[in-house]
Amino acid sequence: MTDPASQYSELYAAYAAGTLDPGYALMVETQGALRDDVRQSVAVSEAAAGMLLEAEEAAPMAEGALDRVFAAIDAGAAKTPQRAAADMPEINDIERLPEPVVKLARDAFARGGWKRPARGISRLNLDIGSDARVELYRIQPGATVPRHTHGAQEYTLVLAGGYSDATGSYGPGDLAVKGPDDTHVPVGDEGEVCYALIIHGGLRLTGAMGIVQRLLGR
Repeated sequence: MTDPASQYSELYAAYAAGTLDPGYALMVETQGALRDDVRQSVAVSEAAAGMLLEAEEAAPMAEGALDRVFAAIDAGAAKTPQRAAADMPEINDIERLPEPVVKLARDAFARGGWKRPARGISRLNLDIGSDARVELYRIQPGATVPRHTHGAQEYTLVLAGGYSDATGSYGPGDLAVKGPDDTHVPVGDEGEVCYALIIHGGLRLTGAMGIVQRLLGR
């Protein structure tokens, strides 16, 4: 089941304007790596945002600001603990996922590894400074995610393989959105293991996004 890229133009506009929560920004980047139509929609939004940026008056930066940013990045990378990949074979599959997810998943594995909430289901928490809960799920063929509802909107982006529920089947690049009134029981499709990026709550679209949307006529 494929969702039209235009349905999510608000997300793409917010991403281009730099106002999108990190979890949802990851979702946009990853879906763009999987689908040409999404990549093109994001490019249009970025072009519109670029025109707005060029019209803005430049703000001065403090002396040494760039050096301090790079130093903070290096310090954060040095603190990442290491775990042996042999502890859980699923880490090896991560290397074939879309590029925006790979490093984050490696770091999450090093911090705490996979959790197993149900038989045939593995979950990796991607702590990326988001207001939302951002997780990578691994669903074995035929494995069932227990029936559940949602306290807020849940976005599920399939990265590899596929799963099905009462609303249809979802494959790589498909984005499913469930709300508080939805109850479902996802089941991994036969064949390839399903990997999905799942984001719960935390979505806030504000600021320059509205201006970009009006420029795009959406």
